[in-house]
Amino acid sequence: MNSNGFWTSPADRIVRGSMGHCNLTVLQAPSDVDGRALPPNDPVRAAEFAASCDTVEEILEDLGARSALETPYPDRRSDLDVVQAGAWGHVLGICDPAFADNGNDTPLLHGAKVLRERFPDARVVGRVHFHAGADHTEDLVWLPDGAMFHASGWPGDEPFVVSGDPDAVIASLGLTGETLEGAGLHLDEDEPNETEWSALATLALGQADPWNRPDVQTSAFRVRHTESAVRAMEHLYFI
Repeated sequence: MNSNGFWTSPADRIVRGSMGHCNLTVLQAPSDVDGRALPPNDPVRAAEFAASCDTVEEILEDLGARSALETPYPDRRSDLDVVQAGAWGHVLGICDPAFADNGNDTPLLHGAKVLRERFPDARVVGRVHFHAGADHTEDLVWLPDGAMFHASGWPGDEPFVVSGDPDAVIASLGLTGETLEGAGLHLDEDEPNETEWSALATLALGQADPWNRPDVQTSAFRVRHTESAVRAMEHLYFI
C-alpha cells in the first residue's frame, strides 16, 4: 500500500462541496456534566478512540492540538485524511470527513452502531451536514435505554427517512415542549424533512457538547482511512 492508502485521486485534487458539522460523540455517565467542567483532552486516549472508529484504519501522524470549533474544512484531497478527536474524561468524540454522505449510504449510522456495541451505557450522538449544490444531513441519537432515532436525507426535499422513535428519545431525555420550542425544534410527522434534527441531537448532548466550545481542545490526526471509507469519499467529494 502506498502513502495515499486506497486513494486514486492525487493529494492536491480540489474537493467539491463543503462539510459542516460532522461528528460522533459518546457521552458516558454522568450525562449532565457542564462543558466548562470537562477535563483537558487526553491526546493518547483521543488517538486510541480515533483508531477504533470504523472509518479509520491507522493513525499516521499527530498534528497537534486544535480548538473543537476548528473542525476540518477539506479543500484538497489530502485534507480528507485529517480527523479531530477528543477524550475529555467520560466524553469521547471524533470529527471525520468520512461521515459525510449524499444519500447513497449512512456512514454515521454505521459508526454509531459500532460505538453502541462498545459503550452500551452511553449516549451516542451524531450530526452531519454536507453541502454540494444542496444540503444533505444525517443525525442520530442512541440512548442507554435503547431509545433512538436516525434521520437522513435532503432537508426541505426528498428523499428523507426517519427511523427509530424520536418521541421516545424526547421522553427519555425529559425534554419539555418549551425546551423543544426554545431550540427551534418543531417535529412534523407528515413532513420529516422540515424538522431540524440536528437540534434534537444537540439537546441530547446538552451542556456536555464539546463541539460548540472554543475553549475545548481536540487532537488532530492524519489517518489512513479504510478502503470502504475512501471509496465513498471519492464518490462524494469529487466529480
